[in-house]
Amino acid sequence: MDRIPLSEADGHMAELIGRVENGEEIVIVRDGKPAARLVPIIDAKIGEAATTSPRPRRLGLAKGQFRVADDFDETPEWLIDAFHGVDADGPFPDHVLRDIEAAKARKAKTRT
Repeated sequence: MDRIPLSEADGHMAELIGRVENGEEIVIVRDGKPAARLVPIIDAKIGEAATTSPRPRRLGLAKGQFRVADDFDETPEWLIDAFHGVDADGPFPDHVLRDIEAAKARKAKTRT
């Protein structure tokens, strides 16, 4: 198993892929630490494209088994309060109010 620096691998990827297709394993290192490993994909059927999944996934298997609420993407005020360490009935600090207003303005801007 060869260890190749990322800077060297960057310009020789086609050559490295060829070596991997011939059965070699190659570790790409960044700053002396392993970052990635190139390994051959083993396919039982010669001549067909290799896949990482044994069979195609079927869509809709969980249809009707759960429901997504209409407001799933809206953050409740009590949760925002909890993240900022503020009691539900207590006032927000000024810097938090500025952040909330800025976030609301950004959200409104993206909707238009």
